[in-house]
Amino acid sequence: MKALRGILLLVIVGVVVGWFATRPHPLPDDALAGLVPNLDNGALVFAAAGCASCHAAIDGPAGLLTGGQRFVSDFGTFVAPNISSDDTYGVGNWSDLELASAILAGVGRDGAHLYPALPYTAYNKATLQDVADLIAYLRTLPASDKPNAPHELAFPFNQRIALGVWKALFVSTEWVLDSPDTAELTRGRYLVEALGHCAECHTPRTALGGLDYDNWMAGAPNPSGKGRIPNITDGALSWSEPEISEYLKSGFTPEFDVVGGSMAAVVRNTARLSDADRAAMAAYLKAIPAIANE
Repeated sequence: MKALRGILLLVIVGVVVGWFATRPHPLPDDALAGLVPNLDNGALVFAAAGCASCHAAIDGPAGLLTGGQRFVSDFGTFVAPNISSDDTYGVGNWSDLELASAILAGVGRDGAHLYPALPYTAYNKATLQDVADLIAYLRTLPASDKPNAPHELAFPFNQRIALGVWKALFVSTEWVLDSPDTAELTRGRYLVEALGHCAECHTPRTALGGLDYDNWMAGAPNPSGKGRIPNITDGALSWSEPEISEYLKSGFTPEFDVVGGSMAAVVRNTARLSDADRAAMAAYLKAIPAIANE
């Protein structure tokens, strides 16, 4: 009997320690202290981060962030929320700190873990200044009173408490390209790995949904079941840096084809960046390890 009580006590202690270790961690109260937002930069961060690609109205202007788009995954269907400035249905009454905690730490206003359909796994490497600028810009966009639709997830994926363990296993602020040797590569890494979160689509995932870093940018199954998201390492993408830069600006490939599918929305965003930023992204894609798997 004593042995059984001892085992039960150990289990209880383990559960408590596990919960404490994996509980949500919002940003500290002073995280944004002293930052003066720059709206012009906020507009560029908005484009680089692809906010409209997921949250814009399906049949409306890109600046109307009504949400509602559906994203099929192996774990269920995620529905993009309304992140407009509406106080009731959007995030208009969220504080800047609450929004920054969602973007950088994956913690909601209610203190619960957010699903990584919001790519905080990449955004967590963004600078606090860029996030402050982005939030200020979001507040200038029109409000939408469209209610949010719930995610469609089966048990156990509808239990947010498990996300703490998932974060502990798969969320990191480490860079994949760990030692860029030029300012251009450093900027390209920031745009691709952090703001652009390109790996979220172009890198395959493990059985538990974490990114397979051994196959970084080497292509992945399309969650919708239609086709495959391409390998964009130099092992499969033979385009030159100027050709990649042009594609990110105009959507035209070296083969005189034009961008299509979900990548069209990405190009609408990258077209708003500077030539130097697009060149930096191209340089990054030529610098990461080449993987020839297609």
